[in-house]
Amino acid sequence: MKLLKDIYHFLYAWLGNIIYRFPSRKIFVIGITGTKGKSSVVELLTTILESVGKHVAVLSSTRMKVGAQDEKNQTENTMPGRFFIQKFLRDAVDAGCEFAIIEVTSQGVLQHRHRFIDFDAALFLNIHPEHIEAHGSYETYRGAKLKFFSDVFRFSRKEKKLFFINRLDKEADRFSLAVSGGEIVYFNRETFIKDRFLGKANTLGDWFSYDFNLENAALAAAVGEQLGVSREQIVKAFKSFSGFPGRMDIVQEKPFRIVVDYAHTPDSLEAVYKALSGTRGKKLICVLGSCGGGRDAWKRPVFGKIASAYCKSIIITDEDPYDESPEKIMQEIISGLSEEKKKLLEEPRATGGVWKIIDRKAAINHAKSIAKKGDIVVITGKGSENSIHIKNGEKIPWSDREAALS
Repeated sequence: MKLLKDIYHFLYAWLGNIIYRFPSRKIFVIGITGTKGKSSVVELLTTILESVGKHVAVLSSTRMKVGAQDEKNQTENTMPGRFFIQKFLRDAVDAGCEFAIIEVTSQGVLQHRHRFIDFDAALFLNIHPEHIEAHGSYETYRGAKLKFFSDVFRFSRKEKKLFFINRLDKEADRFSLAVSGGEIVYFNRETFIKDRFLGKANTLGDWFSYDFNLENAALAAAVGEQLGVSREQIVKAFKSFSGFPGRMDIVQEKPFRIVVDYAHTPDSLEAVYKALSGTRGKKLICVLGSCGGGRDAWKRPVFGKIASAYCKSIIITDEDPYDESPEKIMQEIISGLSEEKKKLLEEPRATGGVWKIIDRKAAINHAKSIAKKGDIVVITGKGSENSIHIKNGEKIPWSDREAALS
């Protein structure tokens, strides 16, 4: 059965390429893979290229852009299948775009959605444990990322292919070996900070003050330079960049700050909390949940542990339960709380407490009701996603941003 599915997806990728007349041969195609930060790199790189007059098409988890048409990604699939990417590339070519930037996911690779696309550049940002249930193991998950690199190296028809690798990632050597003999460009955040763009002080803006964004900026800058954009122009482009929806998205500043972020892995959640809690010693009120449907259940108690370490008040709520019990998911998050925080759940108080509120809108409202001047309410897990997935494949329209502002 697995073999039949594999053949099925492979044939769809092949057929789509034929139907849409080999579009990737006529445009510079950039594919980026990694566990976190892909969308940020896409947006930064788009900003760089457009700042020098290039026409760029974008297919990411947050949006789809071709020519003048720019809209949210309504498919809820970072890397859509069934001819979607080939049609996107054909539309980009027909619209006169010179570059197409595509987020490449591990599950998309397993379904051959990257095949029969002639990539010019493959970008590796980072890798952390994710989608373990879907892949069976971290090694299989990592293997899908590596397969993207090796397949571009072996099968892309482009004469010159570039491979960008984060030298500081623990898996960097594996990615280097996957394209041994290819043209590799290494980047890392430390070089970006010390020698190149930030200098002695950060003059790029607030978005670049968050440490975890510098890895994304380092990759975008490395690609920009390889494509002939000057360092001065890249700095200018970065200074014009203020972020995008769902990623460290500040939706309110006063009397207390409200931040929406996608943070869906333990590393990214801790990075967000650490960055915000270090903002002039402000106190965090967090609203968080965790995905259902058997998706990385191991993360749930880890989320609870991280929230205990950084947040003054914790509101645990629903996220995307799919066919799992929301109550069960929330209890698994609670199991990771510190003993001190668990006691607060049993003895609720006005501030500094822990609450379990299944309705996500009510949870956000409660966070706002207990926030004081100078506090930071941080809402994680959904980012810019526009629906909540519940049982039987049903979806409820949703926006963390709109819920926070209403």
